Amino acid sequence: MRILVIHQVHAILEQLLLSKGHKVDSIMNLSREQILNLLPQYDGLVVRSALKVDKEVIDAGSKLKFIARLGAGMEGIDSGYAATKNIILHNAPEGNRSAVGEQSVGMLLSLFNNLNKADAQVRQGIWQREANRGEEIQGKTIAIIGYGNMGSAFAEKISGFGARVIAYDKYKTGYANKFVEEVDLQTIFNEADVVSLHTPLQHDTKHMVNAEFLGSFSKKITLINTSRGSVVNTPDLVAALKKGKLKGVCLDVIEYEGMSFEAVANADDKVVFDYLKQAENVILSPHIAGWTHQSNERMARVLAEKILKEV
Repeated sequence: MRILVIHQVHAILEQLLLSKGHKVDSIMNLSREQILNLLPQYDGLVVRSALKVDKEVIDAGSKLKFIARLGAGMEGIDSGYAATKNIILHNAPEGNRSAVGEQSVGMLLSLFNNLNKADAQVRQGIWQREANRGEEIQGKTIAIIGYGNMGSAFAEKISGFGARVIAYDKYKTGYANKFVEEVDLQTIFNEADVVSLHTPLQHDTKHMVNAEFLGSFSKKITLINTSRGSVVNTPDLVAALKKGKLKGVCLDVIEYEGMSFEAVANADDKVVFDYLKQAENVILSPHIAGWTHQSNERMARVLAEKILKEV
């Protein structure tokens, strides 16, 4: 096969494909028009998330046998239309599950122990111990919404801290194990101290976390989102923070991340984002959960193995 790679991928993917006799062209920084012009020559396409693989792209790839996404989320690919063209889709959530689990734990530890705030204070010569007294994970009820690769990895990582770990998944049952207790959503509303989101972005999860959702908890929770920014209605989240309904928030993803942060979509969104930036009980990172040196290689290897297995 002739395979086009249009985004930066660890070299192991190309090495494995070449070892089986396939031809790989790695061409970076292409415009959408250039991609559309090149695609008719190729049997396979490897992408990250920068290209929206819609009907136009799929039609241009008239010879495509597969589209491979280096990462987990598939919302950027029109999977339904690809299926009508008998194009196989691959992704690699197994490759960065551990990294996402670790970052989710790391963000929670940083928030609970005031590490970002305390670090900034010490660098300014401020030594405040009592004001930075922390919270322990031990004894808390940690709730996971979405128990796939990422949710299960987080459960494995957090289980060693002496917390009760519970999970709800709308699409599966029977997954309880030594790391997690399977519960319904109402139990999470009633008992959670911390909620970690690990759902894909699709029609029924967009803005799933809204004012009604946040108002359903019996306790003031800490929310972690390492899934997709648009799973959370950000204005509703900020409103809950301002009202003191949340203890804190850890966001690796935010629904404004596709825009320039200097020119967020509109004035209201800018006010919301500015609040998140200055709030001491909010931890932010630039969509790097899963973005480790090890996961970069692991995802490429997983993707190559899936491609070689299916075609």
